[in-house]
Amino acid sequence: MVIGLTVVSFATSAPELLVSVQAALKNSPEIAIGNVVGSNIANIGLVLGITAIIAPLFIDRDFFRLNWPVMLGFSALLYYFMYTGNEISRIEGLIFITLLMIYLFYLIKRSRGSKGNVPAEVDENLQEVSYFKIIVWLFIGGLGLYFGSELLVKGAVNLAETLGVSNRVIAITMIAVGTSIPELAASVISAFKGEKALSLGNLIGSNIFNIAAVLGITATILPIPINSPEILSQDMVWMIGVSVILLPLSFIAPKMNLSRYKGFLLFAFYLSFIYLVAF
Repeated sequence: MVIGLTVVSFATSAPELLVSVQAALKNSPEIAIGNVVGSNIANIGLVLGITAIIAPLFIDRDFFRLNWPVMLGFSALLYYFMYTGNEISRIEGLIFITLLMIYLFYLIKRSRGSKGNVPAEVDENLQEVSYFKIIVWLFIGGLGLYFGSELLVKGAVNLAETLGVSNRVIAITMIAVGTSIPELAASVISAFKGEKALSLGNLIGSNIFNIAAVLGITATILPIPINSPEILSQDMVWMIGVSVILLPLSFIAPKMNLSRYKGFLLFAFYLSFIYLVAF
């Protein structure tokens, strides 16, 4: 769960970070914010829904005691910043980054101090990978992310102009799904391998990273204005709503378990959101 909330989440949130930074620098704030909000909705409705359909997920008590409240707290704080200032300022971006660092420090310290942790077995093939090969793959992946994000932002703006819709609609649907593909891949593979805690931790952590790291870093570089009223009145309400709905779903039988029918409900929730935004 800790690895999913930190290392995996940071890696799978990299596309959102680069796309949002590129969008802000290219004067497309609707894409910068819509990408994150749409991706967070997709992570729970689309990715968690599909993952639960593949393999039901057990929910541990830490989810309610720490991870879920933190995700909801960051979501509420984002709404407050957007509502009061009609933008995410540099100071607010720094607040997000600072809070994220405190959360990660507490999470890692708490994990190190817990008893009964058994080190996971390391794949022998992974043990044989050289540092040179790791650096080469990181370099190739970094280049792919950079140029891919630049092409994605340009393509999204052109597509919005061609279809006659706002950048917000494209960002919160197509771009959000595109940047959520790493979360979907990581979660589905984890579910197939039986690493169900990693699946849930990855998605909750990714949502936290998307708000605190992606919007925090983007706003620190360049303040993000909120130009579309629908972001506050519709999109943010859906994002907070899909996060809140996880609580009652967890206590409906079977308790502490995201079963297949609950996965279908989350997936239907996401399809409803896409239909209302697009049509």
